[in-house]
Amino acid sequence: MGPAELEIIVPMIFAIILTLTVGGVILLKPIANKLGHLLEAMAKERNEPQLGSEISHIRDLLETTNARLSLLEERQEFTEALLHDPNRRRVSLPRTDPIADPGPGPSEDA
Repeated sequence: MGPAELEIIVPMIFAIILTLTVGGVILLKPIANKLGHLLEAMAKERNEPQLGSEISHIRDLLETTNARLSLLEERQEFTEALLHDPNRRRVSLPRTDPIADPGPGPSEDA
């Protein structure tokens, strides 16, 4: 290749490289920005303590405990209402002695 041919090829190579560079910047800049924001968020997350998951776990435990305590209070109120009701009567079955009162049996008339 002579110098005349290089004078023609060099501007074409320069134009191709310039076009690829500009196109690459236009296409890759949004991706690079998103990647930068992601890396920044990950760095902040490492520096801050992990309280979010622990707080949600504690909140779930407190809600469960509160529900169980409410149920226990309802049961206690029901029991107290039953024990302090003046109109409440004890239902007792009459006791029968099976030996003394055999009940109806075969009659001896037959």
